[in-house]
Amino acid sequence: MIAACLLALRQLGDPAFIGPLAKSFGAALLAFLGLAALSAWAVAGAAGGEGWLAGIAGALGGLLVLVLAVWLFVPVMLALSGLFLDSVAAAVERRFYPQLPPPQGAALMAQIRFNLVFALKTGVVTLAALPLLAFAPPFGAVVLWLVSTVALGHGLFEGVAQRRMPVAEARAERRRREVPVLLIGAIMAALSLVPGLNLLVPVLGTAAMTHLLHRHRTWIG
Repeated sequence: MIAACLLALRQLGDPAFIGPLAKSFGAALLAFLGLAALSAWAVAGAAGGEGWLAGIAGALGGLLVLVLAVWLFVPVMLALSGLFLDSVAAAVERRFYPQLPPPQGAALMAQIRFNLVFALKTGVVTLAALPLLAFAPPFGAVVLWLVSTVALGHGLFEGVAQRRMPVAEARAERRRREVPVLLIGAIMAALSLVPGLNLLVPVLGTAAMTHLLHRHRTWIG
């Protein structure tokens, strides 16, 4: 597990990672700015739609969404994982596992469906825990970290594994490696709570899970 994370960190400067980093940053920025604008418009409308009170309410609504961006980062990132997962995993394989055969895993639509459904489930659980942020912030942060640990661990590992095996087999492979999967997920979940560093999570997490999948595994094909 430690080796997988260190190898992922070592490759962070790889030119092949720049594109996925830019895509994940741009997509996350657009998603959250869109949410902020929508929230500002809705709150301002509820406050009367015009005047200084509506302006203040709209600004507060937009600010609230930006604050909650940290809370919602993981489900949004998992929903957008198709933008970076394949290219990052391929870059890791080219550098460290050149002996691997070409990937022949789950069908593209099956992978997309898995990403979206998993992200939706994670989003529902995350939103259900949202009141803890207001009423018990320290406990809420711990709950968010635990939810993100499972979501990032399971979501990223199975996403990487599905490049080389069917969905059901990828899930079985994840269960066989549950402890290291969750440990890497815990590290990535901690990073996801830090604004700025959380933008590295998609690439680092995908790279680490790729190493975890391939180390000590013999591929036939």
